[in-house]
Amino acid sequence: MHKQQRILFLSLYTFGLTGGIEKVCRSLTSALHELKNMDAVSQYHCLSMYDENPDPRYIDAGHFTGFNGNRIAFGQKTIREGLKSDIILLSHINLLVFGWLIKKLKPKARIILLAHGIEIWEPLKNWKKRFLQQKTEIWAVSKYTANRVQQQHSIAPHQINILNNCLDPFFDVPQNFEKPTELLERYGLNADQKILYTLTRLSSREQYKGYDQVLAVLKHLPEEIHYVLGGKADALEQKRIQQLINQYGLQHRVTLTGFIADSEITPHFLLADIFVMPSKAEGFGISFIEAAACGCKVIAGNGDGSKDALLNGELGFLIDPTNQKELLKAILEALALPIVRDLQQQKTLNHFAFSNYLHKTQQLLSIS
Repeated sequence: MHKQQRILFLSLYTFGLTGGIEKVCRSLTSALHELKNMDAVSQYHCLSMYDENPDPRYIDAGHFTGFNGNRIAFGQKTIREGLKSDIILLSHINLLVFGWLIKKLKPKARIILLAHGIEIWEPLKNWKKRFLQQKTEIWAVSKYTANRVQQQHSIAPHQINILNNCLDPFFDVPQNFEKPTELLERYGLNADQKILYTLTRLSSREQYKGYDQVLAVLKHLPEEIHYVLGGKADALEQKRIQQLINQYGLQHRVTLTGFIADSEITPHFLLADIFVMPSKAEGFGISFIEAAACGCKVIAGNGDGSKDALLNGELGFLIDPTNQKELLKAILEALALPIVRDLQQQKTLNHFAFSNYLHKTQQLLSIS
């Protein structure tokens, strides 16, 4: 790509939410910022439909405009900026209409869609499917998502590239691996206790994460093993989880943390011996690489994008997420293995550090 080319990045949220897609948006925003500093691109601008202000760690304010939910103003600015841009990066399938409009008005514009997971796996309206097939490049976060998109929407393989997610450039990679005393005291645990941990959104609409399977097998594990389930829950899911805990008689063996602030993400991973999330529908699973970067042993499902995050088993156990016996066996095997947290961390950084993501983004943009 020639230096004279300009990039426009469109998102729904980049800084206002803390989910996986938003983490990807922050990493890509930071990558564009770094490429500009390297003089690898002449100009870029990021527009967010629902954010108000950027995080200055990731991007200079002059390159970011947030519209705080004003969709009309977002659309108008998108068209104006799009007509001045050569590459349009879309963070979500719901923004495809803007790629379609810009392509109509400026046929030479390069349209690139980020494909994460469930948002792109379902059937699409015919116009979206045709536009993806004929006019769009797709960057998929995992081989699994790439295959699903290719099969579901009949996309030619050469239109899809894989850009694995990475650790956030400002993720707190620990220098030592001691369990945080403050969290042990907060949850009434001791430093020698074996702790299982899951961090995810607890949603009644997304009951595929596998924490209910962990609850089901916990009663077959030694009494001293404790399960910390982290993440904000909606009311329906909170009620369902509590019912399962009561049903299995696990009231004193499970801690529900609720929402965990960014500043406490790494300490919670350090608290855990095993990060376990046998999900059935991960597009990638950034939590897996965050856990591994903190030295945790990891257990994930073997039928989705988790395989990319675990390097096909190099960073942990891949199991059938529907098989409780297999899950129980994996937990027991993981507990029996010696903890080599520094080695686990180094393997993770070798593959998923932000520097690798930046280099791959540069390659995909064909920046010479």
